[in-house]
Amino acid sequence: MGALLAVYVVVALVVGLGGRRLGRRVFLVALVPNVAVLAWAAAHTPEVLDGATVAEGVSWVPQLGLDLDLRLGALGLTMTWLISGIGSLVAIYAFGYFGERDDLGRFAATLLVFGAAMCGVVWSDNLLALFVFWELTSISSYALIGFDNRTEAARNAALQALLVTGAGGLALLAGFVLIGIDAGTYSLSALSAAPPTGATIPAAAVLVLIGACTKSAQVPFHGWLSAAMAAPTPVSAYLHSATMVKAGVFAVAVLTPVLGDAGPWVPLTVGVGTVTMVWGSYQSLRHRDLKLVLASSTIAALGLLIALFGIGIPEATFAAVAVLVAHALYKACGFMVVGIVDHAAHTRDLYRLRGLRHRLPVVAGAAAVAGASMAAIPLTFGFVGKEVAIEALLHGSGTAAVVLLVALVAFSAMTAAAVWRFWQGAFTDGPPPPPGIEVREPVDPATVHTPALATVAPAVLLAAAGAVLGVVPALIDPLVSAAAVAVDPAAAGYALHVITFGPALALSLAALVLAGGLVAAARPIAALQQRLVRPWTAATAFRSTVAGLLLAANAVVGVVQSGSLPQYLGVILVTAAVAPGLLLIGSSWFPADAVWAESPLQLATVVAVVACALGVVLVRRRFAAVMILGAVGYVVGVLFIAYDAPDLALTQFLVETVIVVAFVLVLRRLPDRFDIVRWRMREAWQIGVSVIVGVTVFGFLLASGGPAPQTPTDAMVARAGPDGGGANVVNVILTDIRALDTLGEITVVAVAALGVLALTALLRPRRDGDDAPTGTEAPAAVPPPFLDAVPSSVLDAAVRVTFPIVMVLALFLLLSGHDA
Repeated sequence: MGALLAVYVVVALVVGLGGRRLGRRVFLVALVPNVAVLAWAAAHTPEVLDGATVAEGVSWVPQLGLDLDLRLGALGLTMTWLISGIGSLVAIYAFGYFGERDDLGRFAATLLVFGAAMCGVVWSDNLLALFVFWELTSISSYALIGFDNRTEAARNAALQALLVTGAGGLALLAGFVLIGIDAGTYSLSALSAAPPTGATIPAAAVLVLIGACTKSAQVPFHGWLSAAMAAPTPVSAYLHSATMVKAGVFAVAVLTPVLGDAGPWVPLTVGVGTVTMVWGSYQSLRHRDLKLVLASSTIAALGLLIALFGIGIPEATFAAVAVLVAHALYKACGFMVVGIVDHAAHTRDLYRLRGLRHRLPVVAGAAAVAGASMAAIPLTFGFVGKEVAIEALLHGSGTAAVVLLVALVAFSAMTAAAVWRFWQGAFTDGPPPPPGIEVREPVDPATVHTPALATVAPAVLLAAAGAVLGVVPALIDPLVSAAAVAVDPAAAGYALHVITFGPALALSLAALVLAGGLVAAARPIAALQQRLVRPWTAATAFRSTVAGLLLAANAVVGVVQSGSLPQYLGVILVTAAVAPGLLLIGSSWFPADAVWAESPLQLATVVAVVACALGVVLVRRRFAAVMILGAVGYVVGVLFIAYDAPDLALTQFLVETVIVVAFVLVLRRLPDRFDIVRWRMREAWQIGVSVIVGVTVFGFLLASGGPAPQTPTDAMVARAGPDGGGANVVNVILTDIRALDTLGEITVVAVAALGVLALTALLRPRRDGDDAPTGTEAPAAVPPPFLDAVPSSVLDAAVRVTFPIVMVLALFLLLSGHDA
């Protein structure tokens, strides 16, 4: 499986780099990984259907529990067939859909990266690895939705999709972390075998559902999917029918065995799914854009899937898998049909299209077959799946099953009416617009061109697949049964039937009758919808949320980024002191056996440091303040001597001397005395910051003086060998345990050296032979005093001798490693 993911990445690099030369043929090259995954899935289907799993794993970051464990079960196999199969057809479709463009390589490469990410999502057996692939789908979908980045609609839609799904991804990660902490593992298979039951699991369930609902465009996060219709049709046919929007459904399916017993799981999945079903199907009756009609019906169908997988009824799980496959087939075909119509007639407005069934008879036929499956007409696979769902809810008990059943009938009726509205608008003379709707001049069918075979063939194949499976559902029944059992072992024993005479069939036919009534009353319903003004939509909610966040950010920035350096330091210091200082509240941090001073010398040095610190604040002359500040450092050096650390004391004395000399040199250009500042109440916050920081540091220093079961030195020595792989403990500490500290110190020294070099080069006086820049007169440079010094022959000779030796020694230390 890892090799297949690598094939996706390699081919993505090939088509990305060679896109200009290959042109539209990049999509034919993009078939390679999809066909490879199809062949691999076909080879492993028999063993997976027998109950086996295909697994492989790579230890990635074991300290964090992040292992790249890949596992192919029956549900993952079903999704793999959809991802690679529809991905192959979309590649062929894109070959005929696009003209010659320079950026097709980028599009095909991003499509392949997305395909790899989706395979990673359905193959991952580790929650953290699943999250990594989950986020990769969000990032790659951002690039795909915003492919036509010259249009504002595409850019805004891509940003909205990224923000909504990205925010949901953060909630998903938080839920995964809570699950992992409670269960002690991030393995999906282990979690399914032993579901966690800790106190944090209900909160984890809510967070996971937020992530799943954002990805699967559930109310109230559904607005991004409608906006994403600005993407090219191949993107909609792939991402918004069979792959990306199904990632949330897949997450709910595989986590129901883990979180199904958590209190909020069933009410939230059924509640959100039911509301989304009704709202999405209602919206599909409002839109005049064919693509938005399909988008709204997709939102509704995803709500049905979320509810069926989450309700916890075994037969509903079986039905959910069947509905998932049926929806992928007819919805991918529907989007492809819309792309063909848009490409041929240059509009998707169902009020402008006229008589396309005569110009596009094959396309109209494919749309009719796929639409029949979407409307759950008998002898279609959509009908088979929906009838099983109705039977499951009839056999279920409880309020959730009753509510979902009623919503399913309403959803079926409105979806069937939307299908007729779609096909009538696209291929007949179209429904008459309701009063008050402005419509541009209808499209002349004579101007519609014949579509390319590469665009028609994939749509026909998908429609035919839905028709064949509707007549012979036994072809896919083993796969659906195995996938349902993988989610819920109690789902064994159910089967798909062409048609079953009973209450389920009666409710299905009743839904079709209701759909007929909606079609008959289309004009008054449309007029009523126009009069129902909605002051708050998903789009306005998103824009208002983003605007509110920006206003809040500006307000915060206006306070903490005022341009005042003291205020910046105050905010930083208070945050650094208060946040950890809260840990001291309510804890027994004061050691009972605290020793304030072990000798009179220690006590004297502490008193001297405090006196010098106060003197720095109180004296009026700058030179005196610098001297007193230096005295603080020297007294600290004396304290080091008292603790038998002469090396630290020597370093302290040297550093303090250099700092004092630097201060004195700077004082030459400053006034001799400080300005007299009168006391103002607004300056009191500075004293408050100082007190807060001082008290917090004092508390932590006092708390750290208590007995510790193991010193940091012992822990570092113990970890040096096994973790650092070196016998030299000091080297391991510097390069591994405190690697970032060492890197920061090296960076500071390097930046300082570059700064000194730049300053010396800038201030070096111009030689007589140097030319001034053209059109300017060289300013008279005043060389700094150190450049006027007499060169030292001894220093130059010493540098020439020692520099090569130091470089060779540094190279030796670099190559010898920790044991040097």
